[in-house]
Order: sequence, then C-alpha cells, then structure tokens
Amino acid sequence: QVQLVESGGGLVRAGDSLRLSCAASGRTFSSYVMAWFRQAPGKGREFVAAVRWSDGRTYSADSVKGRITISRDNAKNTVFLQMNSLKPEDTAVYYCAADDSKIIFTTYTPYDYWGQGTQVTVSS
Repeated sequence: QVQLVESGGGLVRAGDSLRLSCAASGRTFSSYVMAWFRQAPGKGREFVAAVRWSDGRTYSADSVKGRITISRDNAKNTVFLQMNSLKPEDTAVYYCAADDSKIIFTTYTPYDYWGQGTQVTVSS
C-alpha cells in the first residue's frame, strides 16, 4: 500500500507561482509512476505531469509544458509540481497519483493510489 498526501495549494493571483508537494509513505517501488492530475469544477480529471521513479523520466501535458514542471526528491519520497505564471484556468483541485507501472499513463483509471487533493485557486 502507498499513502499519498498533497500540500502546497492555496489562493494566488494570476502570474504567481506555487509549488505543490506530494509526500509518499508506506510501500513504494522504484518502478512506480507518480503523476499529477487536476479537476476543475464541472470538468473531468485532467492529466498534468508524471515522473517515472526508477529513472526520473518526466512527461507533461502539452498545455502546461514550459510553465508547469514535475520533479522528485528520492530521499524524501516526495514529488513536486512547480507551477509558474499561473492563470485562472489553472484553478482546480490537484491530485497526486501513483501507478505500479513503468508506463506513464495520461488517463486516470490505471493509477492505483490517490491523495486527498489540494485546492489551487488563481484569481485574475
């Protein structure tokens, strides 16, 4: 089992930056993929970015490349989502997810473990 806890969300203004954290505990594997998804009110769950734990390979959605990046701290079992130049359309609940796979999936159904989510609100 893996437990995931997100933190770092909050209310910011357009153009500001935020760094979200996802702390993993319990049984983790180097083959795991950890990802960030987000869900705005009335919208489906959207893939944001993912990192493969074994080699650190990352992949981000085209819509956020160059502005939102994922990284990891192996020693702390923590994944980060650095978000710069935030826009009102980034407003959503951001979820951390983990999948015991070497493949980075951009759909949410393959992911076995989920955090509780952290709210990000960007005002114009």
